[in-house]
Amino acid sequence: MFRFGYEPGTIRYGEDCVDALAQELDALGTERALVVAGQTTGTTPEVIDPVREGLGEYLVDVFAETTPDKTLETAFDGADRVAETDADVLVALGGGSSLDIAKAISVLAASEQPHDEVRETFEESGSIAVPDGELPPVVAVPTTLAGADLSMIAGVTARREGLVRGGAYDERLMPSALFYDPELFRTTPQGVLCASAMNGFDKAVETLYANTATPITDGTAVRALRLLDSGLPALGSGARDDATMHDAIVGTILAQYGCSRADGLTLSLIHAFGHGIARGYDIRQGGAHAIIAPHALRYLFDHVDGGRDLLAEGFDIDAATPETTAERVVDRIVSIRDALGLPSQLREIDDMEQSDLPDIAEDVHTDGLMPYCPEGLDPTARELEDVLRDAW
Repeated sequence: MFRFGYEPGTIRYGEDCVDALAQELDALGTERALVVAGQTTGTTPEVIDPVREGLGEYLVDVFAETTPDKTLETAFDGADRVAETDADVLVALGGGSSLDIAKAISVLAASEQPHDEVRETFEESGSIAVPDGELPPVVAVPTTLAGADLSMIAGVTARREGLVRGGAYDERLMPSALFYDPELFRTTPQGVLCASAMNGFDKAVETLYANTATPITDGTAVRALRLLDSGLPALGSGARDDATMHDAIVGTILAQYGCSRADGLTLSLIHAFGHGIARGYDIRQGGAHAIIAPHALRYLFDHVDGGRDLLAEGFDIDAATPETTAERVVDRIVSIRDALGLPSQLREIDDMEQSDLPDIAEDVHTDGLMPYCPEGLDPTARELEDVLRDAW
């Protein structure tokens, strides 16, 4: 028995698909678009000009102020810009940071709470209250492969006696339309694109063993792995031809299809580790995933089945004994990581000390994604610390 309630936005893929931005905004019944982007993506002609042209007269302004830190203050500034421009739709251009901030801006723009009250609540609880009624829709134009697009999560941070992480979670935050233009992905620096790809790739891996998996997400995740198993090593070698970009981008779309739903997520152990490792250290999620994924999976396979046969199917690995199948799956993930040129040990993170590992383990243990681990897997903080030590 399973239930699969999922309503993603309209997906467009292909060269120059952003030419149809105005068409989709018209279909949404919106008229005034504010582009939300980082300083680089929002000012680089190769990235912003096609979006400007696609929006045409719908464009009212570009808010090029998002950063990888995804701060609540940036979202406040964006909400103020919405009020100043009377924008009624947000176009998120770039990586996961711009997408998260655009969703947070949507919530804040619809809220009647003063910024000070929102800040106080967030610093205490890590949450932003989503008001009733309609929110300004978000349209996503990704330029990285992190797989943060088909998501109803808005993650932000703030500082109050340390780093506070949290945000909002609501099905109304699912982007109403998404544009995957390979030419825009080609503008992203190689290191950034490859690191983001590991994050998106692990969504397909985790979707096959999370306790919220369904036969539908099994199908999209297995197909995602087949595409990414081909596209990511080629991408890591520097290829950006049509076939490579197709497999990498479409594989990432499928990897996240159905993984963010109103009744739960299909992300669990690897992503929880990624949060704990990247939180407060000089490494992004993709790099954290690259280091921890093989070790997390070995731990998982030691305790539960972990969808190993489905993973083997996705990687076109001949299933043998359960132990051999698990080893071959881990080996394939290591080979993809290495092909992407990503780090393999925690000791490579400059500002992390081995003495930090117990605190990181506690952070992982309490992460909001841990309840989605497979049935039968209930790690202790000490066990998670042992995984981290193996990765050190």
